[in-house]
Parts: sequence; structure tokens; C-alpha cells
Amino acid sequence: MPENVIWVVLAGLLVVLMQGGFALVTSGLCRARSAGQIVAMNLVILPLSVIGFWVVGFKLMFWSGFHDPTLTASPWLTNHIKPDSLGTNMTFLGLFFFQAAAVAVAAAIPIGAMAERWRFKNFMWYSLWVGALPIAWFGDWVWGGGWLAQLGHSLDLGHGYVDFAGSSVLHLAGGIIGLVGASLLGPRVGKFTRGGRPRPMPGHNLIYVVVGTLVLAAGWFGLNLGPALAEGRDRVAIIVVNTLLAAATGTVGAYLVVILKFRKPDPSMLCNGLLAGLVAISAPCAFVNTTAAGIIGLVAGVLVVYSVLIFEAKLNVDDPVGAISVHGASGAWGVLSLGLFANGTYGLGWNGVHKMARDGTEYGVAGALGTLFGGPASDWSQLGAQAVGLAICLVFIGLLALVWFKISSFIVPLRSRREEEIAGLDLPEMGAECYPDFHLTDKNVTRDE
Repeated sequence: MPENVIWVVLAGLLVVLMQGGFALVTSGLCRARSAGQIVAMNLVILPLSVIGFWVVGFKLMFWSGFHDPTLTASPWLTNHIKPDSLGTNMTFLGLFFFQAAAVAVAAAIPIGAMAERWRFKNFMWYSLWVGALPIAWFGDWVWGGGWLAQLGHSLDLGHGYVDFAGSSVLHLAGGIIGLVGASLLGPRVGKFTRGGRPRPMPGHNLIYVVVGTLVLAAGWFGLNLGPALAEGRDRVAIIVVNTLLAAATGTVGAYLVVILKFRKPDPSMLCNGLLAGLVAISAPCAFVNTTAAGIIGLVAGVLVVYSVLIFEAKLNVDDPVGAISVHGASGAWGVLSLGLFANGTYGLGWNGVHKMARDGTEYGVAGALGTLFGGPASDWSQLGAQAVGLAICLVFIGLLALVWFKISSFIVPLRSRREEEIAGLDLPEMGAECYPDFHLTDKNVTRDE
């Protein structure tokens, strides 16, 4: 077995563990009476999305590469990978394992945005669909050598659309699905007054939130390192340091905003700041230097706080854990930041594009401010490619999610019954309580004013 396959599998194991982090963060930020249903969702999403990815999604994600193996849209595409070799080719199997784990991470994001009122039977159908279709389809355009990856040829936009480890393919896509689902579900009972003012509905366990955030952070190193380990290990050090720095400055950015606005450092918002930095750095982690990584994380930490406030107070979207902001807003910033800060020292020939600097040397993926961050060239057209890919992700994934939720609601209603939501979804939907030995109380008003 090739050594790089072993490293990719180990990275994939870290990605699988991220599901545990999601379970802790999501349940901790929600109320105790539905915690059992929420952790069950975080369990079920892994096997069902993997089945969907196995049956349909995997071949769809690399459809373009399978039919034109000369494409170099990502480190995953190699000339000896064939679509019929899943049972025998070790490189192919390693690729499937890692990508299936990564898709399951993206699939879990809407659980937080739609928590405490999403009917479990509808969620089961969603789990198969999300692994089979939307993320894999968009992923083919980016990682499989599809038309977004080829923007450098078709429209002369930089090196084409670039997303190294999934700010858009995984996180933004999951955030968009969560936004569409949460909007269709409507807010939890009692979340908003008749005048539209949001009521606080604090989660039941901040310890879960903090521990889950640290589990996610550990898994994130596997998520960001996986593509680098597939092609060789020359970018491992810069990726791991950039990932760490963005997480750190993301936390600091969120801290500064919450202290400025609320005078108290809300632990849950600090966790969101850390995760926002990780989401944002996923796309550019291999292409930027440490200074840029720190800036990217800091901006993400600031952005996520304001995004949470805007979605809740201005748009009246009930997102119990801030998943739309953490993964959606930060994912959008991540892909744009690559178009700004990539310095051209890595990515020679990425997506089959070769560009020359003024001194005649070839440079890799470079952003609009590349020379300010130690690069040989600046390329404003790369920012254009990133903007095109971002817009396509927003529209395409949003429309697919809207169509799916509308159709699936005719099969199984999307939202739980009102009386079950008020009492808690654990017993009526799962048949088991998360905290059977405790009498649960709710400090929040659960009826309309």
C-alpha cells in the first residue's frame, strides 16, 4: 500500500471523530428536552450520508476527472484512478474513505441550524440525499476538474476556482442547506415575540460546547491536511500552522466583538469564533503565509458574531447554534480570502493553468494582494474566479436544498408537531430521554405573547 494512502486514512479517522464534536456542540447549545434527538441525528448522519455517497456521490464528485484523467483540479486526481476500481485500488479506497468522512461533516451542519423542530423521519431521508447529490455535484465542479476548476482556461480567471480543503464545497454548502431548511421550518415555538424581537433560548450545557469545539478543532487538522497528504507532505507544516493560527485569531476576533457589544465574553460565541477561523482557513490553508492566516481568522471571528446577530435580530432566522454563520458566512469569507491573500508560492499548474510573473518565472495560485504577502505576483483575476465560484455555490446549493425540502415534506412532514416540540422531542420521536433521572425545566416562554 502506498505510504500516502496510509496518511490519508489516518487523516480521515480524525475527520470521522468530528461527528462527536458536532454532537457535543449542537446538543450543548440546545435545550435538554430534545438533546437525545439531536445526538441521534449526529449519529445517524454518518452511516446514511456515507451510504448515499457510496451509491451515487463518489462517482459524481469525480465524474469529470474519471472521464478526463489528465485534469489536475486537485491533489486527489491521479492518472491511475479509474471509476471501476473501488474494490481493488488502494489509492482509490483511501480517497473514498476520506471524502466520505468529509461529506458526512458537511451533511451534519444543518442539524444545528434546524435543531429542536426537525422531524426525525424527514431527517433520515435528508441524510441519504445529502450524501448522494448536492455536495458531490458541486464538488465535481471544484475538485473533480469540472467547469469551475477550468475557469482559468475558459475565462482566463486565475488558476480557476480553488478550494483546497472545503470552505465552500463542505462548509458553505452545509451552511446554505441549513439556512434554507431553517427558513422553511420557521423559528422554534416562543423564539420571537409578536413584534419580531428574539428571546434568548440558552443551551443546556456549555461544557459540552467547549469540549465539542476542541474535538472539532483536533479533527480539523485531519480535514485540512488530507489533500496535502494525498499528493505529498511538502505543505503539511504550513497547513497545520495556518490552521492553528486562524483558529486562535478567530477566537480573539470574536472575543473583541462580544466584549465591545456585551461587556462579557460569552463562551459559546468564543467557540463560534474559533470554529469560524477554522472554516475560513480551509480553502486557502495551503496557499497563504502565516500573516495572512492570522488576518483571515481574525476577520472570520469578527464576522461570525455580527452574522449571528443579523440572522437572528434582523432576518428572524432561528439558528440555535449559529451554524449558518459559522459555516456559511465564514465559508464565503474563506474562498474570497484565497483570492486576496494567496501569494503564488504554491500551486504551480493548478487546474492545468500556467502563469508567468514579470521576471519570467512561473507562479502558483496568487491572489489580488499576493505581492504584499511575500509572493512573486498579484493576480486580481483569481479573486474573480473565487467570486464566481462563491455565487454559483450560493445559488446552486440553495436551489437544490429548496427543491429537496419541498419535495421531502410531501413524503414526511418537515417539522415536528407543536405539542411535541414544546414538551421535548426525545420521547415522542426517539422513545428515550437523554436525561431520564432529572426533572427538566425551561426558563424560556414557549407560547406566543
